[in-house]
Amino acid sequence: MDGVGIQVFALISSLIAIAFTGILVKSIMRKSEGTPEMVEIAHAVKVGAKAYLVRQYQGVSIFFGVVFVILLVLTKLGYTNIFIPISFLFGGFFSALSGYIGMTVATNSSARTTYAAKNSLNEALRVAFSSGLVMGLIVVGLALFFISAGYSFVRYFNADLSFIATTMVSFGMGASAQALFARLGGGIYTKGADVGADLIGKVEVGIPEDDPRNPAVIADNVGDNVGDIAGMGADLYESYVGSIVATMALAVSAGLGFKGISLPLAIAALGIFTSIIGSFFVSVKEEATQANLLMALRKGTYIAAILVIIASYFAITMILGAEHKRIFGSVICGVIAGLLIGFFTEYYTSDSYKPTQNVAQSALTGHATVIIEGIATGMNSTLLPILVIVVATVGAYLFAGGANNPSVGLYGIGLAGVGLLSTLGITLATDSYGPVADNAGGNAEMSHQPPFVRQRTDALDSLGNTTAATGKGFAIGSAALTTLALIAAFKEQIIMLGGKMDLSVMNVRILSGIFIGVMYPMFFSSLALRAVGKTAQDIVAEVRRQFKEIAGLIEGKAKPDYARAVDICTKSAQKEMLKPAVITVILPIVVGLLLGLDALMGLLVGAMAGGFVLAVMMANAGASWDNAKKYIENGNFGGKGTDAHKASVTGDTVGDPFKDTAGPSLNILIKLMSIIAIVFASFIMHNTLFK
Repeated sequence: MDGVGIQVFALISSLIAIAFTGILVKSIMRKSEGTPEMVEIAHAVKVGAKAYLVRQYQGVSIFFGVVFVILLVLTKLGYTNIFIPISFLFGGFFSALSGYIGMTVATNSSARTTYAAKNSLNEALRVAFSSGLVMGLIVVGLALFFISAGYSFVRYFNADLSFIATTMVSFGMGASAQALFARLGGGIYTKGADVGADLIGKVEVGIPEDDPRNPAVIADNVGDNVGDIAGMGADLYESYVGSIVATMALAVSAGLGFKGISLPLAIAALGIFTSIIGSFFVSVKEEATQANLLMALRKGTYIAAILVIIASYFAITMILGAEHKRIFGSVICGVIAGLLIGFFTEYYTSDSYKPTQNVAQSALTGHATVIIEGIATGMNSTLLPILVIVVATVGAYLFAGGANNPSVGLYGIGLAGVGLLSTLGITLATDSYGPVADNAGGNAEMSHQPPFVRQRTDALDSLGNTTAATGKGFAIGSAALTTLALIAAFKEQIIMLGGKMDLSVMNVRILSGIFIGVMYPMFFSSLALRAVGKTAQDIVAEVRRQFKEIAGLIEGKAKPDYARAVDICTKSAQKEMLKPAVITVILPIVVGLLLGLDALMGLLVGAMAGGFVLAVMMANAGASWDNAKKYIENGNFGGKGTDAHKASVTGDTVGDPFKDTAGPSLNILIKLMSIIAIVFASFIMHNTLFK
């Protein structure tokens, strides 16, 4: 199969993914939204979520406008080509569009999931999963569409391989920038609302979660959508794009030509088909247990993974020829790494296993011990994912022939990342389904549905907690492999530009860059955590005010002012996300200009290593605290209302910004810094103080 045929195949695959999402949306919207009370609650969440996204996009558009002008100036000065600023804008636009579509469908699905739960557990699962599948397929569909179309367009005007590769990487920079704002801003919103709602509702007033008397309950539900759907979608959209464009860039230095550039497009296209096939296997019987529900989702994911492995073998032999068939092993390394990281994440965060049960047990002796045990669990959980990434990286490098040709070995690492993310359509669906189920449970509580409805939505929500934790692990693992490929692409880019780097470990500038790189994820996380804390403080003050001033609110005789809490979270998230986001964009350029290319390489390596470990630790510690609390609420160690339960709520509250704000944002940070280094490589190389 030639390069043109692969481009056409990838374009058709992306259009099929987009068309299939249209069918899913039509199917979801045909479902009943339920009672007038259900509709009213869902409408409040829709309005709040849309208002947040509109305000976020207005703010982000200013940032994109400024960067676009800077890239135009660099083009005029001869450092970049004219397609780079345009590609940058498209990258951000398609990322924002996929987030908007996915979140809109999710907010229209929560009440429908609640109403479907009145009929059967399987029907509710199908509605929620279909909503998640829309997010998964629209992400891969839009991403692959533009990469394929953009590649074809640029190739038509200029057949230079390096020119094409750099232009496609700039698309990834747009996607990365939008992802950072979506993930960070969404995380500040959702956890500011969640922490504020829990501190007053559960701790001070003693009302249940999702109680309609809590003024922050709608903001909490809105946050689930803007943080865990739009934010997660943008995060994995960026990884998906980054892995493909980095591998395309590495194909150039590996000497594999247009065929090597086209192979990641082919594997991504095959992943779309296998994801759609796998989605048909997600269903359960009415009497399903929690294990049955989890297996239903896993079955679809495993089938998609097996099919893409088989299909990739034929794609590699047809495109690169039999002499490169060992590269197939690189793809297998990536796919298996994704599955293993998901499994290990579940082990450390699910209350079915010892680590989280130990966190729950530590709550018996107070708030401090539950915090200590949760942090220890998070730290311990970094071991196995790190080993998986190490084995996958070395394996992919050697399978591709890195021992004889290092450039081809680096290309193999890129393909491992593509393989890991090839089934993103269904993998993201299993993660995005969780917030829909969570909102459905909240809707059932607030609309006073019969207990059996809440039991069914709780079962789906509990499953969603597990898939959310494994989804974060998957996102972090994919970020590590993608960043490795991007750093390799940066090195090759400097070589192609005629630059030189001394990569000796004892090079003082390399060491300086590594120290700065290891430090920055910590500094970034401190800004993110403080932003959540400030937002939560504002929400706490507002909720206290309403309970004090609105007569009859605590007795349920009056309605709270939900819109006020939503507005506080929206404004705070927009304001607090700017500082860490802007610093992340500027830092690689400043380090490169002041300390040279060697230091910039050290910065990228240090940020990748430090950011990956910190992201795993924070995500898993937070999820473990969350599930330890639920384990106690299920009747273990005394159950609800006990001192152990109160201690576990403290752990969960501390863990919320760990797992949903700072931790996930680090995925994007390490990728964005590497992409910025590639796009600005020529400018930095010619203007650095250390030449």
